[in-house]
Amino acid sequence: MAANTRFTVAVHILTLLANEQDRPLTSDYIAGSVNTNPVVIRRILALLGKAGLVSAIEGAGGGSTLARSAACITLADVRGAVEPGGLYAGTRSDPNPLCPVGRRLQSVLKEYMQQFEKALKKQMTAVTIADVLKGVRSPARQ
Repeated sequence: MAANTRFTVAVHILTLLANEQDRPLTSDYIAGSVNTNPVVIRRILALLGKAGLVSAIEGAGGGSTLARSAACITLADVRGAVEPGGLYAGTRSDPNPLCPVGRRLQSVLKEYMQQFEKALKKQMTAVTIADVLKGVRSPARQ
């Protein structure tokens, strides 16, 4: 099963926009940095725009910019914009209710996953796009 990359791409987009400050960037330019198709970028920009994290500027010289300061956009904000569901989606079909494991496993896992989700959100709220940009700009990261 392939991992979902929307969160990573969204952080890349926002960090790139923060690096360029108020200069609008086109989806083609961003796609070149991410090394993906501009359609993928436009889809993620739409989600980020809906969440109020980016703004679009129409016309010649237009593109996308941050809608607010990079220091005010947390990784939790980004995750909420592009991955609104929880960590645990459950199973595609109900387990066998006659199985001693199957009949109880979902409720047990749900409790654990809620704890993990809470811890993840707490950690992600402490990190901003400005923090990520600082790490990217660090000479120690080569």
